[in-house]
Amino acid sequence: MKVFVLFCLWAVIVEAEYLKYKDPKQPMGARIRDLMKRMTLEEKIGQMTQIERKVASADVVKQYFIGSVLSGGGSVPAPKASAVDWINMVNEIQRGALSTRLGIPMIYGIDAVHGHNNVYNATIFPHNIGLGVTRDPDLVKRIGAATALEVRATGIPYAFAPCIAVCRDPRWGRCYESYSEDHKIVRTMTEIIPGLQGDLPANSRKGVPFVDGKSKVAACAKHFVGDGGTMRGIDENNTVINSNGLFDIHMPAYYDSIIKGVSTVMVSYSSWNGERMHANRDLVTDFLKDKLNFRGFVISDWQGIDRITSPPHANYTYSVQAGVSAGIDMIMVPENYTEFIDALTLLVKDDIIPMSRIDDAVKRILRVKFTMGLFENPLADLSLVNQLGSQEHRELAREAVRKSLVLLTNGKSNSQPLLPLPKKAPKILVAGTHADNLGYQCGGWTIEWQGVAGNDLTVGTTILSAIKKTVDPSTQVVYQQNPDANFVKSNEFDYAIVVAGEVPYAEMFGDSTNLTITEPGPSTINNICGAVKCVVVIVSGRPVVLEPYVDKIDALVAAWLPGTEGQGVADALFGDYGFTGKLARTWFKSVDQLPMNVGDRHYDPLFPFGFGLTTQPVKIN
Repeated sequence: MKVFVLFCLWAVIVEAEYLKYKDPKQPMGARIRDLMKRMTLEEKIGQMTQIERKVASADVVKQYFIGSVLSGGGSVPAPKASAVDWINMVNEIQRGALSTRLGIPMIYGIDAVHGHNNVYNATIFPHNIGLGVTRDPDLVKRIGAATALEVRATGIPYAFAPCIAVCRDPRWGRCYESYSEDHKIVRTMTEIIPGLQGDLPANSRKGVPFVDGKSKVAACAKHFVGDGGTMRGIDENNTVINSNGLFDIHMPAYYDSIIKGVSTVMVSYSSWNGERMHANRDLVTDFLKDKLNFRGFVISDWQGIDRITSPPHANYTYSVQAGVSAGIDMIMVPENYTEFIDALTLLVKDDIIPMSRIDDAVKRILRVKFTMGLFENPLADLSLVNQLGSQEHRELAREAVRKSLVLLTNGKSNSQPLLPLPKKAPKILVAGTHADNLGYQCGGWTIEWQGVAGNDLTVGTTILSAIKKTVDPSTQVVYQQNPDANFVKSNEFDYAIVVAGEVPYAEMFGDSTNLTITEPGPSTINNICGAVKCVVVIVSGRPVVLEPYVDKIDALVAAWLPGTEGQGVADALFGDYGFTGKLARTWFKSVDQLPMNVGDRHYDPLFPFGFGLTTQPVKIN
């Protein structure tokens, strides 16, 4: 009987044991130390493991103590899933994490790179190449705040954004993810980070991550470092540049990101002078962590450590050793997680990777989780679901679209500008593959990784429907995707609007050596321009070959990849707002000139960096 009573007393004491790490009143350092001393090696390695939602479940997360789950491009709970569907999925996985011995919440991440772009009905903002044109850090900060609300609306607290690459060659398939070829513009655009995460408190220490509660998300500066400088613009290739070049061009935006409290940094697939960034201890540990004092966590890219070897995955144990030893804290595995966990466990048990390296990684991951209040609020509620695709966010995106347009030519002579177009005209022609195609307008990283063609992908306004909504009710709008010259000549149009450009792509699938606009774009331009006054709107992720057509065109507009709010294009075409955008990239004459950036000795562009004609809004009496 006495033994039984003692046992009961012991059980009560254990039950009531004070867990310092669960007490939000305790200083963060004390909470981290308390939790760390309770963790086994298995639990620590679990925290370093990020897996894809396709292989994640409550049971898997519980069994392997998984620290993070992600959605890759196009990875969704169901086609056209609602905010509630997303929340239910994330919370179900989270309950697995909370049911572990220590109850450490997992952190769910997603590529919200131009709005919450994986999610049906989300507001899709212009890609970064357009936002760089605006030279407007406040606008970008507001976009960050709106994106954070939409990401949180689906129960997700972590966005793999912003991309702060400095794209030096438009042949690169990720160039539209870069704000500019000029690092000074990219630096100002890191203002998206306080938009996503919240403004740092005044007394913050440099390098310490910050997330201001349940309406904000952890951000991720990527891809460290030099991803935009690869040879010939080939994705994941080698950036050949001396250290002065690397630190003058590609590194500065990281200084700003860290000062602004960015929570995480993602390592680049690319190499610097032949050394894979995922294995570069000098830059990841010695420079980023030690010299810049970055205190958040460093995350790999998707299968990034596998690609340390060529071919990828040729010696996985070596890759795990090289990546973790370089200073990567969280590994985006993302599918074969038992292989990663087994390899890292063996490397630690064999004293190849020291326990101090594991502890550094886990402390950093826990610091971000504590900072963002994940321990106090691990489960999402429905309080923000109405933020997804809200009218206020769509108006913000529309503002961003019109500010990101660049007017390259306007009329055959300065004295006779074509734009702004009259809203009242008997009959106008709208043509081109991109005029009525929401998917083309949004580009890659929209609903699917590579983007989607057509108008069924999500909710938004095509440029054609925007034009119809903007012109006078008496104006007849004739839409024909690729009319022949006879049709154009025989119809007595007052003017034509041709919308042509590139079809969607992402990453290496967008690498291009010719940078031409997609057929039948050129033939549509040739059939229409010359026969009738025409404005050509180019929808593309970068400058493309235009020199052969410029003389035929009356007015030329670079619209980049505007996203779901095509009304912003019509706003400027018809003079409700003026054109204000200035090129944040050089527009080349011929691909033979590439790479060519402002300041180069052989600089001879079609339209120089900083160029952009302006118009005044039409005053309506």
